[in-house]
Amino acid sequence: MEATSAPSRTAPGIAPEVFAERAQAIEREVGEVIVGQRDLVRHTLTALLANGHALLEGVPGLGKTMLVRTIADVIDCAFNRIQFTPDLMPADITGTNILIEEEGRRVFRFQPGPVFANLVLADEINRATPKTQSSLLEAMQEQQVTVARQRYPLTPPFFVLATQNPLEMEGTYPLPEAQLDRFLFKVLVPFPSEEDLVRIVDRTTGSDAPSARKVCTAAEIVEMQRLARAVPIAPHVAAYAVSILSATHPDQPRAPGLVRDYVRYGASPRGAQALVTAGKIGALLDGRFNVSLDDVRQAALPALRHRIILNFEGEAEGITTEAVVRSILDSVAPPTVE
Repeated sequence: MEATSAPSRTAPGIAPEVFAERAQAIEREVGEVIVGQRDLVRHTLTALLANGHALLEGVPGLGKTMLVRTIADVIDCAFNRIQFTPDLMPADITGTNILIEEEGRRVFRFQPGPVFANLVLADEINRATPKTQSSLLEAMQEQQVTVARQRYPLTPPFFVLATQNPLEMEGTYPLPEAQLDRFLFKVLVPFPSEEDLVRIVDRTTGSDAPSARKVCTAAEIVEMQRLARAVPIAPHVAAYAVSILSATHPDQPRAPGLVRDYVRYGASPRGAQALVTAGKIGALLDGRFNVSLDDVRQAALPALRHRIILNFEGEAEGITTEAVVRSILDSVAPPTVE
């Protein structure tokens, strides 16, 4: 039997019931604009509530940008979009010092860039050069920006949602492993079903444009993030998350055959943190204040698919990181609790 804890002992200023109600309201309003894609919306919301970041990958026209705009409409917070291009410079993202006239003298004054927002859409992030991509590293990890040795904190909540197109390879720069590791989730955007396509056409070609109303504030999102961190997790559930992570490394005894044959490097410790944090969000969304083994399993694919690096044989054989993660889930037995 898994450990539970009374919400009143650890919940900081918000009840778990309120958390679930707010999250459902956000999903409901997003659904007024985004047709279908329930897993996509749930994973994106999970990354936001976990105080992490999400990378959306899908072909053009699937509503990735529209999803981010809709979330910004639903949450009353500052929103900026950055269109990544090969000529984009780091200062175009973080900001820079400009020379201005002030009281009869010239002084340098910091001009904040578009990264200074609560919700930042990094559109087609793999079109920018690695130097520009890396300008987001400090902001994503430390929630601050350093310009000319001066640190500028970012206002919470701070959520980067990046998109990339897997089809166009010309003029693109693959994200380095260090930056991929900063994303809590990598979510694949599937092509909609025919039924959903009919609804999309009706919504987008009719006279009534769909819209979403604001149901949550930035301060309330911060409250929900704090509650999520306070959710207790039983030792055997945390150990299960660590076992899954360990099995992604080919030199570990837990690694299944697919990992030993086709994986070059496994996931970093951030992968285990993502499993646990996303598991806490999943428990709260399900109305529970304790994390189950199934919560961890549900988070495995989006949390680990971008943290596993295949070797040459894996790439040549067409092995996917999704297949690797599924083989790990099948091979790692859940711990027994006495």
